[in-house]
Amino acid sequence: MKKILFLLLVCFAVMIAKSQTSFHPQVKIEFEKTVAMQALFKEIAKDWYERIKDRIPANMTSFFEFTGDTARSIYKKSKEPTFDAKSMYLPATDDNVVYNDYTNGTTVSQKPIFEETFLLQDSMINIKWKLTSDTRTIAGYECRKAIGIMYDTVTVFAFYTDELMVRGGPEGINGLPGMILGMGIPRLHATWFATKVQVFDINMQKTIPPTKGKKVNRQVMLKSMESVLKQWEFGKKMMLSTMI
Repeated sequence: MKKILFLLLVCFAVMIAKSQTSFHPQVKIEFEKTVAMQALFKEIAKDWYERIKDRIPANMTSFFEFTGDTARSIYKKSKEPTFDAKSMYLPATDDNVVYNDYTNGTTVSQKPIFEETFLLQDSMINIKWKLTSDTRTIAGYECRKAIGIMYDTVTVFAFYTDELMVRGGPEGINGLPGMILGMGIPRLHATWFATKVQVFDINMQKTIPPTKGKKVNRQVMLKSMESVLKQWEFGKKMMLSTMI
């Protein structure tokens, strides 16, 4: 009888906890992107890595802001990173601005590449997701792990929470049942993690598409980059960074 009573109390407590879970349709999130710089350079500069490794920081962190609701979102740099001017720092795609329209499944993204800025207008990235049972707490939210494949061969590890109802994430990553608060792309030696989440009094007025740049679709932009970047290893990484 005591065991039955105990089980009933446990079930009752779980039901209360679930009933108290809040779901939020708007978010403002601060993200930190960390690139394992030495690991990246060891891969892309095999012939001269040993000669330059003392000038390469172990990691480099950049800062971004995501603002969105269930219909749209924008992701952009929030402040400049600090780094040693003598170090071999290659910020690559830190200046990307990504606007996603979840209602229509489209994106408008501003992508500066060297001397040219592209304005990508296309469908959102198609990612094939597989949900797992693993969980992790990020910025106070319990997140479930998912593994995704984009562009046929690129793996994405993501942690999302359905308490935040926006189906987006850092950069243009999307398509899970809730907001992505943490992710990693091994091929880029990069991770993105939320450090602060705001769910009340979100100002959506500036959540509008960027307008600067040469208008292209994803295929045209990739073809333009290939002619310049595909001949060197860092160029290949930069192409992938630009396409996410």
